[in-house]
Amino acid sequence: MLDIRWIREHADEAKQRLASRHGGEEEKVDSLLELDAKRRALLTEVEQLKAERKAVSKEIGALMAKQCHEEAAARKETTRELGDRIAAMDREVNQAIAEQDAILLSLPNLPHSSVPDGTSEADNPEIRTWGEPASFDFTPQSHVTLAERLSLIDFARGAKLSGSGFLLYTGWGARLERALIQFLLDLHTREHGYVEVSPPFVVSPECMTGVGQFPKFYDQAYAVQEGQDGSTLGKLYLIPTAEAPVANIHREELLKEEDLPVFYCAYSPCFRAEAGAAGVGTRGMIRVHQFDKVEMIKIVRPDEGYRELDAMVANAEKVLQLLGLHYRVILLCTGDMGFASAKTFDIEVWAPGQGSYLEVSSCSNCEDFQSRRMNLRFKSSDGKNLHPHLLNGSGTALARLFVALIETHQQSDGSIFIPEPLRPYLGADSIPTPA
Repeated sequence: MLDIRWIREHADEAKQRLASRHGGEEEKVDSLLELDAKRRALLTEVEQLKAERKAVSKEIGALMAKQCHEEAAARKETTRELGDRIAAMDREVNQAIAEQDAILLSLPNLPHSSVPDGTSEADNPEIRTWGEPASFDFTPQSHVTLAERLSLIDFARGAKLSGSGFLLYTGWGARLERALIQFLLDLHTREHGYVEVSPPFVVSPECMTGVGQFPKFYDQAYAVQEGQDGSTLGKLYLIPTAEAPVANIHREELLKEEDLPVFYCAYSPCFRAEAGAAGVGTRGMIRVHQFDKVEMIKIVRPDEGYRELDAMVANAEKVLQLLGLHYRVILLCTGDMGFASAKTFDIEVWAPGQGSYLEVSSCSNCEDFQSRRMNLRFKSSDGKNLHPHLLNGSGTALARLFVALIETHQQSDGSIFIPEPLRPYLGADSIPTPA
């Protein structure tokens, strides 16, 4: 959530930076400021009426002490009238606050000054690459062909169980998925300094609002209902990413400055109701409704936010380097950034069978946007209550990592080579072809 006080004092800059996202949100600023002015004027008037009522109450006491009962009764009527006016104006204040908050919750974060202007992914500059695309002396197969040939995934039965966009990992495929998750968690906790947590996979709508999923992405969420009790529908939601519970761990808390920074990582399944448009790119594992991910979360002082963002990107890159996967790092432009982000780097891994790059990690600094929405603060050394920067990053996401791994390391005999760092987790140096 943006700071209304900052918008009030920098209205033109707020409009300009919102306009750079090319979504039209800058048009809401004038309405927001009108509501803010109305709210503040009403509050001032309410306070004046309360002061007047208090003064009249003192008069009543003095009149009663003098046995002036008729005058006291008349003044009591005045206090009742004042009370009615105050109650009516309180309702107006609450209505103005609700309308103001609705606009604030709908406004995306402001892009950082270093974010390039652009309208789509075509305007995202490439920052760097690592490694070279795998070369083959045979025609590389897609992950769909490899998964079916090696019985890694049963696409048909996954769809039978839950519908399109759901996967049934089998045999070596299930083992590889589990090995990758364990590898990622150990890497980030043992080498990168994150504390592992295992969060709930359902959260309250307040948590979804805290990270910026709601209200913008209501249509992409899976709401939970308890049995046949329709009144419980929407009280909990399946998480779209572990960011939703983990970033909210300290919601509505006041931390000490010495408690910062806080680094968490967590495995979770991720549930997305909107997996992508039908057609190209939807067959197989590229766009699914449920996938696994290891998420990284950082809670840091504002002056450390962008240094820690660079470190988080490096943490995600390390995954791909250890697995011998060619990738590139992209800086998202203003028109392609996520709703809550002030600056985002995407890491895209090369998938030979697809002949394209696949996003496997998105690392963002949301600055104080999320911490304001969840009322998370820390007390600075000079006694001020400040909002920390919240960062999130995929460390990394499956199933696309799975896709890139088996497509990159496929062998001419149909087997899958397993990179050395992953072998202890899988218990093998390759996935063999069926007998």
